[in-house]
Amino acid sequence: MIRTLAIGLTALALAAPAATADAAEPTKIVLLAGRPSHGPGDHEFNAGIKLLAKCLAEAPGVEPVVVTGGWPEDDSVFDGAKALIFYMDGGGGHPAIQGDHLQRLQKLVDKGVGLGFMHYAVEVPKGIPGNKFIDWIGGHYETYFSTNPHWTARFESLPDHPITRGVKPFAIKDEWYYNIRFRPDMEGVTPILTATPDDATRDTPHTSPGGPYKHIQEAKGRPEVLAWVVERPDGGRGYGFTGGHNHVNWGDPNFRKLNLNAILWTAGLEVPEGGVECEVSAEDLKKNLDPK
Repeated sequence: MIRTLAIGLTALALAAPAATADAAEPTKIVLLAGRPSHGPGDHEFNAGIKLLAKCLAEAPGVEPVVVTGGWPEDDSVFDGAKALIFYMDGGGGHPAIQGDHLQRLQKLVDKGVGLGFMHYAVEVPKGIPGNKFIDWIGGHYETYFSTNPHWTARFESLPDHPITRGVKPFAIKDEWYYNIRFRPDMEGVTPILTATPDDATRDTPHTSPGGPYKHIQEAKGRPEVLAWVVERPDGGRGYGFTGGHNHVNWGDPNFRKLNLNAILWTAGLEVPEGGVECEVSAEDLKKNLDPK
């Protein structure tokens, strides 16, 4: 079933129990949505996470648990989880790096819990937070090194990986981050989505902080990794995905399926041969939007 946990509130049922393949205990996956951010239709973390949870609840043997409002007041909600998926504002205010949260996450990582970070949640300051993300998921967005223009990424081919099962080549406009600070020589990092920004994208001043950046311009013609995975020595898995600015993009079946597959994979589950199937209507996309 889907459970939701708002900050300071107890869990409540949002949907009927999902069918399970057998009587085995379902795999618990905690999906964390950040606080309202940006204008209507952008950074709709609450609506996006609940949409993904709806789809995951339809997958056999999966128990998605939704946390809204950022980091839970009682992180016992993480007990027994096989993966945590973060979709929220990042940077210096990232909920995952406040107080002792990095240390708490490290304890979960040491137990083999998978971690996934989507869009702004892949951004943390360099130094201790950045180094943790490099260890956990292979890389992170680094201010003034990475960049964040809005552009249409064209994924003309996809690697042979469980996360790409059932996903067809596609193109979609989003705030795709690139020039991610990865491990040296991409050690242990498997690219999942790769696209080449055009020259206008590299030259645009419309980034935050404002561009263009010389080192970004000098790399014209280079393909960029926009989603990636790692398998850690502790047995856990990590996933980074830089898209997700525009809520409407969750309506794209390939964009959606790739992330649903990635969530299952990050939790150590087998991804179905055709990928995670889930129908999403225009009405579904309008549900749970933040009042902005």
